[in-house]
Parts: sequence; structure tokens; C-alpha cells
Amino acid sequence: MTERTIHLDPEPRDWRSRKIRVRPSRWYATVELDRDGYVTAERSRGRVRELPAAYVDAVHRVRSASIDCIWYDGYSEGFSWGGEPGWVTLFVQFPHVEAAVSALRIAELDHDYSGLHALAERLVLPVDDWLAPGERELIRGVDFAPPPNVFLKFLRGKAKERGVRLNGRATTGSVWVRPMLSPAQKLVCETSPERYPGWVDRWTEHVDADDAPLRPWVGARGENLSHGAEPVQFRAAETPAIEKCPCGMRLGEAEYGGQTHALDHAAWAFGARVPKNLEWRADLAVVTTQSAVAWRKLAYQVARLPQRENHYDFPSWSHLGEPKVTPDNVRAYLLQTNGSVIGYLNAYDTDKHRHWDLADGSPYGDEDETLRPVIGLVWVADAYRRQGVGATIVQALADDFGCQVADVSWSSPISDAGRRLARRISPSGVWVS
Repeated sequence: MTERTIHLDPEPRDWRSRKIRVRPSRWYATVELDRDGYVTAERSRGRVRELPAAYVDAVHRVRSASIDCIWYDGYSEGFSWGGEPGWVTLFVQFPHVEAAVSALRIAELDHDYSGLHALAERLVLPVDDWLAPGERELIRGVDFAPPPNVFLKFLRGKAKERGVRLNGRATTGSVWVRPMLSPAQKLVCETSPERYPGWVDRWTEHVDADDAPLRPWVGARGENLSHGAEPVQFRAAETPAIEKCPCGMRLGEAEYGGQTHALDHAAWAFGARVPKNLEWRADLAVVTTQSAVAWRKLAYQVARLPQRENHYDFPSWSHLGEPKVTPDNVRAYLLQTNGSVIGYLNAYDTDKHRHWDLADGSPYGDEDETLRPVIGLVWVADAYRRQGVGATIVQALADDFGCQVADVSWSSPISDAGRRLARRISPSGVWVS
């Protein structure tokens, strides 16, 4: 499927014309009605062109059902779309693209939303049937289509949305499910109707029939170990008001299922994992602006860690385009161990420096025009700090340039951690640029 545009307004067309764009991607196609120019032009004439409530409701029904279908197939990322009324966006699987285009066209031009509702009915999944109370086996090809482990993951998410715990297990060609509602969760659902609109308890009083299928035992732990248990009691208490982690990210980061903070914190603490497509011939790699893009991307990934930790506006490495020569010989030193990059130094060369004795409040010396390497930023993974890693990388920079460590220049201002490192390796003072 190729990208295409379907115009809704007759000739002559201009920036105010409405159009539907179809953009395919790997898992689905985006069908987007662009009415932004049309809305802007109408508002300039004093006409309010908000979408009718029935239109919005029909679009939301299709979007919700179609996103569920895409996740049901195994897609695990999120979705984002432009705001109405300027943009109306749907994400649909490829067999439903033409139906989505036709339904949007009729809804926009004829104010007939039956096509959208019909498409929503066709896409809606029988989630309520899958989460019906009772122990049962759902057969692939009969009750569901994706691989059992993919289907089980999707079903767990839908059960969580409904406040239900899914006792499930995927087998070779089926999924065993037993939706369960704990007393504590039942209390939450009953006292928070805004979180679970239309919620009805179908599980508490359910009793399996005598001829209900029995899930084969495979050595798992016994079931019903919480039968008859009392709900946990909760009390109000004051908690520390800490919003940010030392790695620079916010605590309780919820992006991508709550994994973003955990992954970035691990990289900050233990180093960024080395990609499998990069071969390290020694522990220290020097990446330049002319290196292969895989190396430059790794330097950027590592540079993002100190950027987040210290809340810099920009990362110290941004050379991700075509290989090119920089007049100041920009380069990055990457030190790896145990399969992770634990040390990073960004450097360049310049001939404008002043000497500084590192004493608080002392002035800089006279300007010196000797060409020297400059430390733009040096960073070490948290678990490896205060073990000489930073000094090792600075020494490598001096050796490459052919000078002494004391002749290396430091980019100003120097952070507190950088000043401690500078005093340790050059106690008589440093050059500052």
C-alpha cells in the first residue's frame, strides 16, 4: 500500500480544501482527515465549525475499536493524533482502510455517521465474552486469532482496565482463562465509578458448573489461595515529596508501561549497553564526526545520560547526519566494560585559553593561544564513580593529542564534580577555555 491523498472538495482546490490522507506503516495505516485549513477559513468568517457531538462520538468509537484490534494483533506501542476539529485521525488495519476512507468521506460531506458506526461494530472485539466469569479454554482459530502469548498479554491489559485479575495461561494452541475479582478490587470499583464506567460485578457470585472444563495441571502453584481472604486495610500517611530521581528523570515515569525510567536509570547507573552490531577491539573507542553512524548514535545515546542528570538544554553530542569534518576536531571517547559504556568524554581543539589555579573566587590568568584539546564534558556511570574512570579517559585524551594532562583545557564553567576531578589530576591548576 502506498501513501495517497483523497480530495473531498471540488476544483479549484487551495489550502482550505479538505482532504483525506492515507499513510501506511508496518502494523497499520493512518487515515487522517485534514480539515485544518477549512476550519481556519470558516472561523475567519465568524462561523464556528466545531465537530457535532454525534460525529465526535462515532469517531471515538471507531478509533477505540481499531486501536484494540491493532494491539490484539501484537502491536505494543502507543498512538497519538492531532486535535479536533482540525484533524480527524483513525488508525486501522489494512483490510479496513477503504471502509474508513468511505466512512469519513460520508460523515464529513453528508453528515451521515452510520458508516463510522458500522465500521466500529465490525471492529469491536468480544472482550466482555473473553472476560466472562468461569474457568474455560479459548482455542486459537476458533475464539481468537493471534499467537496465544500475544493474545494473553492483550487480554491481561483489558482485564486490568475493567478492574479484574486474569488468571490465565497460554498453551500451544489455546489460552486458559479464569477472570477473578478480589474483594479489595471490588471495593475500589464500587467506590470509584468514574474510573470504571458501566462496571457490573459478574464474577463474585459466579459458580462453575459441574461439567466445566478442568485446566490441566502443569506443576504450577495451587489456585484459590486467597479464597476467603480479607481486604488489606489502608491508612493515610505522609510520604517524602521527592519528584525527581538522581538520574534526572521523574519518579513514577509512566511512559511505555512504566519501563522508561527503569531502563534509563539502569543505563545511568551501570552504563549504556553496547549494541551488538559494534565490534570493540579495545576498551576505549574514539568516535569522530566522520565515524559510522552506529558509533555516532551510541555517542549520542550516552551523551543523553548526563544531559538528563544535569538538566542541560542540549546533549553534548549531536552529530547524527552525514559524516563531515569539523574545524575544531570534535570527538567523543567511549570507555566500555562488561558490555556497557561506563565513561564518556566530549572533546574538541581550540587555541583560546586562560590558566586557573582552581581556587574559589580566583581570577583567570592571561590569554594563551596554544592549540590544546578541550574537555567539553566528562561523565561516568554512577556505579563506577570515584574509581579513576574519569582520570583514565582524560589521560587518553592527552595521550592522543601528545600533551600532558596538565596541558588539557577544560570548558567553562566547570561543574563541582569536574573541579574535583581536575584537582586530582592537575593540582597545580588547569587551562580553561
